[in-house]
Amino acid sequence: MKRLALLSALIVLSAQAAVAGDPAGDWMVEDGSAKIRIAICGGSLWGVVGWEKEPGKDTANPDPAKRSRDTLGLPILIDMKPSGADKWSGQIYNAKDGKMYQASVELQSEKALKVRGCVLGGLFCGGETWVRSIDAFPAPIASEPAKSKAKPKTAGPDPFPAPAGAGSSLSGPVCSRIGSVTGAAH
Repeated sequence: MKRLALLSALIVLSAQAAVAGDPAGDWMVEDGSAKIRIAICGGSLWGVVGWEKEPGKDTANPDPAKRSRDTLGLPILIDMKPSGADKWSGQIYNAKDGKMYQASVELQSEKALKVRGCVLGGLFCGGETWVRSIDAFPAPIASEPAKSKAKPKTAGPDPFPAPAGAGSSLSGPVCSRIGSVTGAAH
């Protein structure tokens, strides 16, 4: 009987550990300006901009043809491969400066994801901690009083509705946006 209880406890603990190591979901960036939707696509971790407080354009992209595209839906965590327990390494795109950086993400807890980007082979690094979002996408913040009928200037609810029959999986909406990502000016 003791062995059965011990075996049951081990199964429960291992199931909890597997869930704790899953970075898939929506993550609020540190300054609250955007949420990044993360999924595992083809064995790699990818993240796309899933919500923005203020919609933007990819104006700093080194490719002039891409400077008018919306940042909403833009892949920013690029082809990150497992590099340890609850860690992934790959690239991150910063639309603010139009540059790609070597990056890593580490799931520090079920609610905290440490994101680091580096230049010069890791000589200079910076990072921030993203917080898992409970609410998939917050309601837009209207710039005028509630009585106004003006359309808000912010991104609305989920710009990536899941395909019919997809359930609550985030991988379909994220993975469908990465097919054309190539090079530094993705």
